[in-house]
Amino acid sequence: MLGPFHTFMTGDTMEWFEKKGISLKIEEDGRIFPESNSSQTIINCFIKEAERLQIEVLKQHPVKGIKNEKNNWLISTENKTFISRKVLVATGSNPKIWNLLKVLGHSIIPPVPSLFTFNINDSRIKDLPGVSTMAAVSVLSKEDTTKLNSEGPLLITHWGLSGPAILKLSAWGAVDLFDVNYQFKIKVNWLKSETEASVFERLKELKNKHTKKSLHTNTQLELPKRLWQNLLLASKIYENQKWAETNHHQLKELASQLTQTIFHVQGKSTFKEEFVTAGGINLKEINFKRYESKIHKGLFFAGEVLNIDAITGGFNFQNAWTGGFIAAKAIATID
Repeated sequence: MLGPFHTFMTGDTMEWFEKKGISLKIEEDGRIFPESNSSQTIINCFIKEAERLQIEVLKQHPVKGIKNEKNNWLISTENKTFISRKVLVATGSNPKIWNLLKVLGHSIIPPVPSLFTFNINDSRIKDLPGVSTMAAVSVLSKEDTTKLNSEGPLLITHWGLSGPAILKLSAWGAVDLFDVNYQFKIKVNWLKSETEASVFERLKELKNKHTKKSLHTNTQLELPKRLWQNLLLASKIYENQKWAETNHHQLKELASQLTQTIFHVQGKSTFKEEFVTAGGINLKEINFKRYESKIHKGLFFAGEVLNIDAITGGFNFQNAWTGGFIAAKAIATID
């Protein structure tokens, strides 16, 4: 995408939307959203622009066939057949369209889900839906070595863990996590970059400072109160226990729970209505200067129908819009 992004990148996209009166915002981690926090704002903008340009959008016209005859493309639907010299396929992760493209000679990288949340049944996060904090998360291999790493906002849900830190892992590990049927272990550091040793020293200092206070009512280390309390229980530090009453083993276990909590993931869920697919048309078969098929002249692609996927926060949209812009320029060129 480096070449295409030099032609049309985020700054171009933001300028386009701002000219249409849509205010955007950039999060600290680079994710971009409309100020309204509603995707409907973007949808309405596109609909309004299509109407202004008198672009006809046909609904209830599922595509049944795509074929080329005498340098013309024939697109068959349930209702009629359309004839055109050039065709843009921007159907997203649509298995029926991929099958039609296979007939045309294109190869498809097997699709797997991306951008999903982790299903976890664990007492340490049970009854904490809605609790959010910053954390570092790692996917562990069978040898319990770190495989994939991420950090950022982490959200506890009714079914496990979600939020940008988890969604990024699901994107980067889409194929690997599919291969293990979404059964794997993760390690969470609730204090991001701190080590077990450094946290243990901090806990000893807190013990000396708050000797007569109860740990359960004396939340520390900027953690959400209920999460702190659950990690205390996991460390066998019980309610009403005072800092002075904690022993070396308990503080050591608490330091471990704070910096390297191990969870067993058992399945996935989609995050709200977000769902992206890794896989699609083999990128070796695409001319990225035009987003045109190398196999068939006049056949163009844009978006998730290609084997391109990214993390949450506007990156997948940027891929689609960059491809759409470059393909549109090529389609509009008289040849």
